[in-house]
Amino acid sequence: MHLLENQVICANIYTLKVLIIQTAFIGDVVLATPLVEKLKRFYPGAQIDFLLRKGNEKLLVHHPFLRKVLIWDKKRSKYKGLLEVMHQIRAEQYDLVVNCQRFGASGLLTALSGARQTVGFDKNPFARLFSHRVAHRFGTTAQPIHEVSRNLALIEHWTDASFEKPRLYPTQADHEKIRALREKGPYACIAPTSVWFTKQYPPHKWLELIQTLPGDCQVFLLGGPHDTPACADLLAAADRSNVKNLAGQLSFLESAALMQGAVMNYVNDSAPMHIASAMNAPVTAVFCSTVPTFGFTPLSDHHCVVQTRHPLDCRPCGLHGFRACPKGHFKCAETIEVREFPVVDVSSL
Repeated sequence: MHLLENQVICANIYTLKVLIIQTAFIGDVVLATPLVEKLKRFYPGAQIDFLLRKGNEKLLVHHPFLRKVLIWDKKRSKYKGLLEVMHQIRAEQYDLVVNCQRFGASGLLTALSGARQTVGFDKNPFARLFSHRVAHRFGTTAQPIHEVSRNLALIEHWTDASFEKPRLYPTQADHEKIRALREKGPYACIAPTSVWFTKQYPPHKWLELIQTLPGDCQVFLLGGPHDTPACADLLAAADRSNVKNLAGQLSFLESAALMQGAVMNYVNDSAPMHIASAMNAPVTAVFCSTVPTFGFTPLSDHHCVVQTRHPLDCRPCGLHGFRACPKGHFKCAETIEVREFPVVDVSSL
């Protein structure tokens, strides 16, 4: 058994109620799912809820280990929505609130949650009001610390120090939606865009990669509705008939189901990389302005990280990336050669 302070948690006499808070971007939500997996493993009878930002709820809406997904609509009315979410959280009377973020708003929600126990990172502005504070640390090239490990450290007090991978759960309907695509033969997925320009491998480089893929390998371009024009341009420039633009046509979980069956998924340091990890799908991740040391590398059994071999004193230029290269040359991306990518062999499939 494990202790929540001095109280023994026993599934037969007590149901642990937990809220996990992660209201950042899609990839951040995916990297918080190991908390759900691990808490459910240690406390099978636990009722686990998850708070995320509006737009990301379809990632977890059918998650088998979640009781409820709470939604904070930041765009409509950030502070009014914050107050509404606060009332929801306090009404639930959680035993434990786990805050995966370092921002003030989530810290305020945690501190005023009314939960028996609260935990978050020590860098949160409201950390002094939490029951437990965990050091937020970045690793080094020699000793990297993955974001998942940082998140899992938040619940180590109630579980143990073991690692847990992220996981998503596409439904049968999600798999049926992409069945016809998977049955056409071997295929690769490319998610060529990113919210940040400096985290995005250039279009002409993606085009060069497409030309190197085996002729009998289908290529599916993935992305959200806002990525449709960029993927359409790439499709128009590709000199092959078996490239299909699926941007804006698939949900998060439908894309995840498609990526699971790919011979390779090519992605930037962005959400599709983490979705591939959650499906244990083969993935090649391109790191341009950011570096693996930040702790956001792929976790699939079959993965590869591609980055420049040139020493650049301007890299990394930031944790998240920029709208344009601060130096104007974008060498961190332009010097990544396509020949560095792993070779895709479909002859044995």
